[in-house]
Amino acid sequence: MISRVTDPRRDTRPDAAVLAAFGLAAEPLRPAAAGLINRTWHAVSLAGERLILQCVNPIFPPAVNEDIDAVTRHLAARGLPTTRIVPAADGRLWVEHGGAVWRVLTAMPGETRDALRGTRDAAEAGRVLAEFHAAAADFDRAFGNARLGVHDTAAHVARLRRALAEHSGHRDFAAVARIADEVLERAARLPELPPAPDRVVHGDPKVSNIMFDPDTDEALCLIDLDTLARMPVALELGDAMRSWCNPQLEDTPTASLSLPMFAAAVAGYARAAPGLLTEAEWSAIPDATLTITVELAARFCSDALLERYFRWDAERYPSAGAHNRARARGQLAQAASIDAQLGVMRDAVAAAFRG
Repeated sequence: MISRVTDPRRDTRPDAAVLAAFGLAAEPLRPAAAGLINRTWHAVSLAGERLILQCVNPIFPPAVNEDIDAVTRHLAARGLPTTRIVPAADGRLWVEHGGAVWRVLTAMPGETRDALRGTRDAAEAGRVLAEFHAAAADFDRAFGNARLGVHDTAAHVARLRRALAEHSGHRDFAAVARIADEVLERAARLPELPPAPDRVVHGDPKVSNIMFDPDTDEALCLIDLDTLARMPVALELGDAMRSWCNPQLEDTPTASLSLPMFAAAVAGYARAAPGLLTEAEWSAIPDATLTITVELAARFCSDALLERYFRWDAERYPSAGAHNRARARGQLAQAASIDAQLGVMRDAVAAAFRG
C-alpha cells in the first residue's frame, strides 16, 4: 500500500483541451467510483473505443508512465493480459495541462472487488500475481520512478515515534497514543526477515488491484501499475496476503487472517510459477505478512496525527483521523491473528513449496 497524500486537484474535471489531446468524446465521461490515488474517468474515444482517462496524482513523477509503458509492453509480449497506455494524438505517453499530468489507458474487462470471496478467489489471486512476477522476472530496464524504502518497517516505526513526539497537541493524541503503544510493542517483537534479492513487483497488490471476470471468477490481470518497483518478493507477498486473506474490511476491529484463504493463495502462486522463488523466499512469507501488517498499523497511526489521508468514509467516521485509527486497530487485530497462526502458515507455505 502506498502513502496517500492530499491532492489539491482531486476535483479537477478534464476540459476540452485534454479530451482533444487524446481524441476522446465529451460524452459519455463517467467518474470511476473506485480509486484512492488517481482521479479516474471511464471515457470513449471518437472511434468508439472504451478507455480510461486519469489525472495522475502528483506523488508520481511523469516518468512513471514510461515505466508502465515499458513493463506492460514486456508483459504483453509474454502473453499476459494487461492494461496499456494509449498515447495522445501526437504520440506522447502523457499530457501536462492545467498543472496536472493526464494519461489514457486501455479499459480491461471485468470487475474489482473490495474483498476476496473465498478460497477460489484467493487461489486465483495467487495465480495472477505469480504470472506477473514470472513474466517480469527478466525485465531489466531501470525504473524512472524509483520507489526506495517502500517497506522499510524500521523507518515507518521511527516516523510514528516522531509523530507522537511532535504532535502531542493533536486533538486525537490520547486515542492515537493508546493504539501506538500496542503498535510499537508488536514492532519490537517482529522477526528479522532474511536478506533476499530484489525482484520486479507490482508494489501494491491489494485486493482491489486485481481484475476478475464476474462470470467465471477468474482473475484476469493486475491494474494500477504506478507502484512498480524492485524489492524482495516476500514483502510483496506479505502485503498481498494481509490484504487478500482478511475476509473483512481493513478498518474492521475484528479483522483476521483466514488460514484456508492463505493456504489457497500460496498454493495458487506455487502452481502458476513453480521454481520461480527460492526456498528462503518462500519461507519468509508468513513473517513478512506479519511485518507488513504491523508496518501498516504504524503508518495509519502516523497518518491519524499527520492528517495525511485524503479519502475517508464520512458516512461512517467523523474525521479522517477517526478512520485512520480504525484502520490501525484493524491491522493490529489482524496482526494478532497472524501471530497466533504463524506455525500453521509456515506449514502451508512449506507444503506449497514442495508441490
